[in-house]
Amino acid sequence: MRSGQTIRRGWRTAAAVGCATLACVLTIPVFAQVSSYGDKQSGENTGSELPKVLQKVGVAQHLNRQLPLDATFVDETGKTVKLGEYFGKKPAILTMVYFNCPMLCSEELDGLNGALQMVKLTPGKDFDVIVISIDPTETPQLAAKKKAFYLKRYGRPDTADGWHFLTGQSPAIDQVTDAVGFGYVKVPGPDGQLTQFAHASSIELVTTDGKLAQYYLGVEYSPKDMLLGLIEASGNKIGSPVANILTYCYHYDPETNKHSLIVARVVQFGGMVTMAGLGGFMFLMFRRDLQLGRDHDLTKKENG
Repeated sequence: MRSGQTIRRGWRTAAAVGCATLACVLTIPVFAQVSSYGDKQSGENTGSELPKVLQKVGVAQHLNRQLPLDATFVDETGKTVKLGEYFGKKPAILTMVYFNCPMLCSEELDGLNGALQMVKLTPGKDFDVIVISIDPTETPQLAAKKKAFYLKRYGRPDTADGWHFLTGQSPAIDQVTDAVGFGYVKVPGPDGQLTQFAHASSIELVTTDGKLAQYYLGVEYSPKDMLLGLIEASGNKIGSPVANILTYCYHYDPETNKHSLIVARVVQFGGMVTMAGLGGFMFLMFRRDLQLGRDHDLTKKENG
Protein backbone atom coordinates (compact mmCIF):
# COMPACT_ATOMS: atom_id res chain seq x y z
CA MET A 1 0.00 0.00 0.00
CA ARG A 2 2.82 2.37 0.92
CA SER A 3 4.54 1.55 -2.37
CA GLY A 4 1.34 2.35 -4.28
CA GLN A 5 1.14 5.71 -2.55
CA THR A 6 4.79 6.33 -3.41
CA ILE A 7 4.11 5.55 -7.06
CA ARG A 8 1.13 7.88 -7.14
CA ARG A 9 3.13 10.62 -5.42
CA GLY A 10 5.92 10.12 -7.92
CA TRP A 11 3.54 10.49 -10.84
CA ARG A 12 1.86 13.51 -9.28
CA THR A 13 5.29 15.10 -8.90
CA ALA A 14 6.17 14.25 -12.49
CA ALA A 15 2.86 15.60 -13.73
CA ALA A 16 3.20 18.81 -11.73
CA VAL A 17 6.76 19.45 -12.92
CA GLY A 18 5.76 18.40 -16.41
CA CYS A 19 2.83 20.83 -16.52
CA ALA A 20 4.97 23.67 -15.19
CA THR A 21 7.68 22.95 -17.75
CA LEU A 22 5.15 22.59 -20.54
CA ALA A 23 3.64 25.95 -19.58
CA CYS A 24 7.06 27.52 -20.04
CA VAL A 25 7.42 25.84 -23.42
CA LEU A 26 4.01 27.01 -24.57
CA THR A 27 5.01 30.61 -23.90
CA ILE A 28 7.99 30.31 -26.21
CA PRO A 29 6.14 30.85 -29.52
CA VAL A 30 4.86 34.15 -28.13
CA PHE A 31 8.38 35.40 -27.50
CA ALA A 32 9.57 33.91 -30.77
CA GLN A 33 6.85 35.77 -32.57
CA VAL A 34 7.76 39.09 -30.97
CA SER A 35 11.49 38.61 -31.48
CA SER A 36 10.90 37.79 -35.11
CA TYR A 37 9.75 41.39 -35.49
CA GLY A 38 11.48 43.71 -33.10
CA ASP A 39 14.51 41.75 -31.96
CA LYS A 40 15.79 40.53 -35.29
CA GLN A 41 18.98 42.45 -34.81
CA SER A 42 22.41 41.49 -36.05
CA GLY A 43 25.55 43.19 -37.20
CA GLU A 44 27.33 45.75 -35.06
CA ASN A 45 24.44 46.77 -32.81
CA THR A 46 25.14 46.31 -29.13
CA GLY A 47 23.14 46.56 -25.92
CA SER A 48 19.75 48.17 -26.36
CA GLU A 49 20.77 50.09 -29.47
CA LEU A 50 18.48 49.63 -32.44
CA PRO A 51 19.75 48.93 -35.95
CA LYS A 52 20.46 52.19 -37.74
CA VAL A 53 17.51 51.76 -40.06
CA LEU A 54 15.13 51.39 -37.09
CA GLN A 55 16.32 54.59 -35.46
CA LYS A 56 14.06 56.43 -37.89
CA VAL A 57 11.15 54.12 -37.18
CA GLY A 58 8.64 54.67 -34.38
CA VAL A 59 5.36 56.17 -33.26
CA ALA A 60 5.29 59.65 -31.73
CA GLN A 61 1.92 60.11 -30.03
CA HIS A 62 0.44 63.32 -31.42
CA LEU A 63 -2.66 63.43 -29.27
CA ASN A 64 -5.18 66.10 -30.26
CA ARG A 65 -3.43 66.56 -33.62
CA GLN A 66 -5.74 67.22 -36.56
CA LEU A 67 -5.59 64.73 -39.41
CA PRO A 68 -5.22 66.18 -42.93
CA LEU A 69 -8.85 65.85 -43.95
CA ASP A 70 -8.13 67.14 -47.46
CA ALA A 71 -5.65 64.32 -48.17
CA THR A 72 -6.81 62.38 -51.23
CA PHE A 73 -6.82 58.59 -51.52
CA VAL A 74 -8.44 55.85 -53.58
CA ASP A 75 -10.71 53.37 -51.81
CA GLU A 76 -10.99 49.64 -52.49
CA THR A 77 -13.63 50.24 -55.19
CA GLY A 78 -11.37 52.58 -57.17
CA LYS A 79 -13.23 55.71 -56.06
CA THR A 80 -11.21 58.85 -55.24
CA VAL A 81 -12.01 60.02 -51.72
CA LYS A 82 -10.86 62.64 -49.25
CA LEU A 83 -9.98 61.52 -45.74
CA GLY A 84 -12.48 64.03 -44.34
CA GLU A 85 -15.36 62.08 -45.90
CA TYR A 86 -15.09 59.57 -43.07
CA PHE A 87 -15.49 62.13 -40.29
CA GLY A 88 -18.12 64.49 -38.98
CA LYS A 89 -20.63 62.04 -37.53
CA LYS A 90 -18.72 59.20 -35.85
CA PRO A 91 -15.22 58.33 -34.65
CA ALA A 92 -12.82 56.08 -36.49
CA ILE A 93 -10.06 53.55 -35.96
CA LEU A 94 -7.05 54.38 -38.12
CA THR A 95 -4.14 52.09 -38.93
CA MET A 96 -1.14 52.49 -41.22
CA VAL A 97 0.08 49.26 -42.86
CA TYR A 98 0.97 47.97 -46.29
CA PHE A 99 -0.99 45.15 -47.85
CA ASN A 100 1.99 43.12 -49.11
CA CYS A 101 3.66 43.23 -45.70
CA PRO A 102 5.17 39.78 -45.03
CA MET A 103 4.80 39.84 -41.26
CA LEU A 104 3.62 42.46 -38.80
CA CYS A 105 0.76 44.11 -40.67
CA SER A 106 -1.23 40.88 -40.80
CA GLU A 107 -0.70 40.38 -37.07
CA GLU A 108 -1.83 43.94 -36.44
CA LEU A 109 -4.99 43.59 -38.54
CA ASP A 110 -5.70 40.18 -37.01
CA GLY A 111 -5.42 41.71 -33.54
CA LEU A 112 -7.71 44.58 -34.48
CA ASN A 113 -10.22 42.22 -36.07
CA GLY A 114 -10.25 39.94 -33.04
CA ALA A 115 -10.72 42.81 -30.61
CA LEU A 116 -13.56 44.31 -32.66
CA GLN A 117 -15.39 40.98 -32.62
CA MET A 118 -15.75 41.46 -28.86
CA VAL A 119 -16.66 45.16 -29.01
CA LYS A 120 -20.43 45.65 -28.92
CA LEU A 121 -20.42 48.42 -31.48
CA THR A 122 -21.08 48.26 -35.21
CA PRO A 123 -18.63 49.43 -37.92
CA GLY A 124 -20.37 51.82 -40.28
CA LYS A 125 -22.98 52.73 -37.69
CA ASP A 126 -21.00 53.58 -34.55
CA PHE A 127 -17.51 54.05 -36.00
CA ASP A 128 -15.41 53.51 -39.13
CA VAL A 129 -12.28 51.47 -39.69
CA ILE A 130 -9.75 53.21 -41.95
CA VAL A 131 -6.77 51.19 -43.17
CA ILE A 132 -4.25 53.23 -45.19
CA SER A 133 -1.39 51.65 -47.15
CA ILE A 134 1.98 53.34 -46.73
CA ASP A 135 3.13 51.81 -50.04
CA PRO A 136 2.28 54.15 -52.95
CA THR A 137 2.67 51.28 -55.46
CA GLU A 138 -0.22 49.24 -54.04
CA THR A 139 -3.50 49.19 -55.91
CA PRO A 140 -7.24 49.38 -55.14
CA GLN A 141 -7.53 45.77 -56.35
CA LEU A 142 -5.14 44.61 -53.65
CA ALA A 143 -6.97 46.76 -51.12
CA ALA A 144 -10.26 45.12 -52.14
CA LYS A 145 -8.79 41.64 -51.57
CA LYS A 146 -7.58 42.63 -48.10
CA LYS A 147 -10.95 44.11 -47.22
CA ALA A 148 -12.80 40.99 -48.37
CA PHE A 149 -10.44 38.80 -46.32
CA TYR A 150 -10.81 40.74 -43.06
CA LEU A 151 -14.51 41.37 -43.51
CA LYS A 152 -15.04 37.62 -43.87
CA ARG A 153 -12.93 36.98 -40.78
CA TYR A 154 -14.93 39.59 -38.87
CA GLY A 155 -18.05 37.58 -39.69
CA ARG A 156 -20.46 40.47 -40.24
CA PRO A 157 -20.75 41.20 -43.97
CA ASP A 158 -23.47 43.77 -43.28
CA THR A 159 -20.76 46.07 -41.84
CA ALA A 160 -18.86 46.36 -45.16
CA ASP A 161 -19.65 50.07 -45.44
CA GLY A 162 -17.73 50.68 -42.22
CA TRP A 163 -14.42 49.23 -43.48
CA HIS A 164 -12.25 51.40 -45.75
CA PHE A 165 -8.99 50.14 -47.27
CA LEU A 166 -7.23 53.05 -48.94
CA THR A 167 -4.27 53.46 -51.27
CA GLY A 168 -2.66 56.70 -52.35
CA GLN A 169 0.40 58.57 -53.52
CA SER A 170 3.37 59.57 -51.37
CA PRO A 171 2.30 63.19 -50.66
CA ALA A 172 -1.05 62.13 -49.17
CA ILE A 173 0.51 59.21 -47.31
CA ASP A 174 3.20 61.49 -45.86
CA GLN A 175 0.58 64.00 -44.74
CA VAL A 176 -1.18 61.36 -42.68
CA THR A 177 1.94 59.66 -41.31
CA ASP A 178 3.38 63.05 -40.29
CA ALA A 179 0.18 63.96 -38.47
CA VAL A 180 0.02 60.57 -36.73
CA GLY A 181 3.74 60.53 -35.89
CA PHE A 182 4.19 57.25 -37.75
CA GLY A 183 7.84 56.89 -38.78
CA TYR A 184 8.77 54.25 -41.35
CA VAL A 185 11.64 53.50 -43.72
CA LYS A 186 11.73 51.74 -47.06
CA VAL A 187 14.17 48.81 -47.03
CA PRO A 188 15.29 46.12 -49.48
CA GLY A 189 13.51 42.81 -49.61
CA PRO A 190 15.24 39.42 -50.04
CA ASP A 191 15.76 40.22 -53.73
CA GLY A 192 17.58 43.45 -52.88
CA GLN A 193 14.80 45.63 -54.26
CA LEU A 194 13.22 48.40 -52.17
CA THR A 195 9.93 46.58 -51.77
CA GLN A 196 9.52 46.39 -47.99
CA PHE A 197 9.09 48.82 -45.11
CA ALA A 198 10.52 48.90 -41.62
CA HIS A 199 7.79 50.25 -39.34
CA ALA A 200 6.19 49.89 -35.93
CA SER A 201 2.73 48.63 -35.10
CA SER A 202 -0.03 50.88 -33.77
CA ILE A 203 -3.65 51.79 -34.23
CA GLU A 204 -5.17 55.16 -33.48
CA LEU A 205 -8.62 56.23 -32.37
CA VAL A 206 -9.77 59.42 -34.04
CA THR A 207 -12.55 61.76 -32.88
CA THR A 208 -15.57 62.63 -34.96
CA ASP A 209 -13.87 65.87 -36.05
CA GLY A 210 -10.70 64.08 -37.15
CA LYS A 211 -8.36 64.60 -34.20
CA LEU A 212 -6.10 61.90 -32.77
CA ALA A 213 -7.64 60.77 -29.49
CA GLN A 214 -5.81 57.61 -28.43
CA TYR A 215 -2.95 55.32 -29.47
CA TYR A 216 -2.77 51.56 -28.97
CA LEU A 217 0.65 50.01 -29.64
CA GLY A 218 1.56 46.43 -30.47
CA VAL A 219 -0.52 43.77 -32.20
CA GLU A 220 -3.04 42.82 -29.50
CA TYR A 221 -5.66 45.25 -28.23
CA SER A 222 -7.98 45.18 -25.25
CA PRO A 223 -11.65 45.11 -26.39
CA LYS A 224 -12.64 46.91 -23.17
CA ASP A 225 -10.13 49.72 -23.74
CA MET A 226 -11.14 49.99 -27.37
CA LEU A 227 -14.83 50.22 -26.47
CA LEU A 228 -14.21 52.95 -23.88
CA GLY A 229 -11.86 54.73 -26.26
CA LEU A 230 -14.43 54.77 -29.06
CA ILE A 231 -17.11 56.06 -26.72
CA GLU A 232 -14.82 58.89 -25.57
CA ALA A 233 -13.71 59.66 -29.14
CA SER A 234 -17.36 59.91 -30.18
CA GLY A 235 -17.61 62.78 -27.68
CA ASN A 236 -14.39 64.35 -29.04
CA LYS A 237 -12.51 63.54 -25.84
CA ILE A 238 -8.73 63.14 -26.05
CA GLY A 239 -7.05 60.31 -24.18
CA SER A 240 -3.66 60.04 -22.48
CA PRO A 241 -0.32 58.82 -23.84
CA VAL A 242 0.43 55.12 -23.43
CA ALA A 243 3.74 53.39 -22.70
CA ASN A 244 5.81 53.57 -25.86
CA ILE A 245 6.64 49.86 -26.12
CA LEU A 246 6.91 49.23 -29.83
CA THR A 247 6.67 46.11 -31.96
CA TYR A 248 8.71 46.47 -35.12
CA CYS A 249 8.30 45.00 -38.56
CA TYR A 250 11.82 44.55 -39.86
CA HIS A 251 12.32 41.57 -42.10
CA TYR A 252 15.55 42.25 -43.94
CA ASP A 253 18.90 43.71 -42.85
CA PRO A 254 20.38 45.67 -45.76
CA GLU A 255 23.70 46.15 -43.91
CA THR A 256 24.42 42.44 -43.56
CA ASN A 257 22.44 41.47 -46.68
CA LYS A 258 20.79 38.56 -44.89
CA HIS A 259 17.76 37.71 -42.83
CA SER A 260 18.42 38.07 -39.11
CA LEU A 261 16.67 35.14 -37.44
CA ILE A 262 19.18 34.70 -34.61
CA VAL A 263 16.87 35.42 -31.67
CA ALA A 264 13.95 33.43 -33.08
CA ARG A 265 16.19 30.42 -33.75
CA VAL A 266 17.75 30.53 -30.29
CA VAL A 267 14.30 30.56 -28.69
CA GLN A 268 13.12 27.71 -30.91
CA PHE A 269 16.22 25.70 -29.94
CA GLY A 270 15.54 26.43 -26.28
CA GLY A 271 12.02 25.05 -26.71
CA MET A 272 13.35 21.84 -28.22
CA VAL A 273 15.84 21.41 -25.37
CA THR A 274 13.10 21.99 -22.80
CA MET A 275 10.82 19.43 -24.41
CA ALA A 276 13.66 16.89 -24.56
CA GLY A 277 14.41 17.51 -20.88
CA LEU A 278 10.75 17.07 -19.95
CA GLY A 279 10.54 13.80 -21.87
CA GLY A 280 13.71 12.47 -20.23
CA PHE A 281 12.50 13.43 -16.75
CA MET A 282 9.15 11.68 -17.18
CA PHE A 283 10.87 8.59 -18.62
CA LEU A 284 13.16 8.34 -15.56
CA MET A 285 10.21 8.81 -13.20
CA PHE A 286 8.33 6.05 -15.00
CA ARG A 287 11.27 3.65 -14.70
CA ARG A 288 11.71 4.50 -11.03
CA ASP A 289 8.04 3.94 -10.20
CA LEU A 290 7.99 0.72 -12.22
CA GLN A 291 10.98 -0.58 -10.26
CA LEU A 292 9.32 0.36 -6.96
CA GLY A 293 6.25 -1.60 -8.02
CA ARG A 294 8.32 -4.68 -8.84
CA ASP A 295 10.19 -4.49 -5.52
CA HIS A 296 6.83 -4.24 -3.72
CA ASP A 297 5.53 -7.35 -5.48
CA LEU A 298 8.69 -9.30 -4.62
CA THR A 299 8.43 -8.27 -0.96
CA LYS A 300 4.82 -9.46 -0.82
CA LYS A 301 5.79 -12.85 -2.30
CA GLU A 302 8.67 -13.28 0.15
CA ASN A 303 6.45 -12.39 3.11
CA GLY A 304 3.62 -14.54 1.81
